Amino acid sequence: MAIIVAPTKSNLIKAKSSLALSKKGYELLDKKRNVLIKEMMEFVDKARNMHDEIYDVITEAYEALQKANITLGVKNVEDMSYSIPADEHFDVLLKSVMGVDIPTVKYIDKKIIPTYGFYNTNSALDEAREKFKDVRFKVYELAEIENSIFKLAKEIEKTQKRTNALQHKQIPRYKEQVKYIQEVLEEKEREDFFRLKKLKKKI
Repeated sequence: MAIIVAPTKSNLIKAKSSLALSKKGYELLDKKRNVLIKEMMEFVDKARNMHDEIYDVITEAYEALQKANITLGVKNVEDMSYSIPADEHFDVLLKSVMGVDIPTVKYIDKKIIPTYGFYNTNSALDEAREKFKDVRFKVYELAEIENSIFKLAKEIEKTQKRTNALQHKQIPRYKEQVKYIQEVLEEKEREDFFRLKKLKKKI
């Protein structure tokens, strides 16, 4: 490794200070990376469970819809679906985890108010609508979890690059600088000592 620094005491102090700072930075980044990985793995477990839950809820919802289609007719169910307003009332809040903004979806699970008449409908349609409402809320939760995993993964990747740069480049470079300057200064001190000793003999 090439050393392009003058072997002076002031440079030795600077190199030691930079080495200590790099080591401290590496320790902090390593701790941050471990916390982020732990947090991400918790979200991964949640996502795995959520996928199973969503599959079950969607299956139930389509079974309820199929029952409504059979008892009321596909065309009638389709026509009545146009009277159902789009309900997308939710807020996305952010919480910070080691500097990473993690989204949290907030929504209110309101009781469904029928927007279609009861004369041409039955309980199967009400059940289907209720089940698809559950699907929507589960999708909100899954989107929150998967977005969190993505953001945490990107931050872990960025932190990993920084720790690698410190561990394999910066810290070794400053170690080499400290070693080089110390050896040169020690050699110079020995030379000065022997020179002074010879001078005393002559005197």
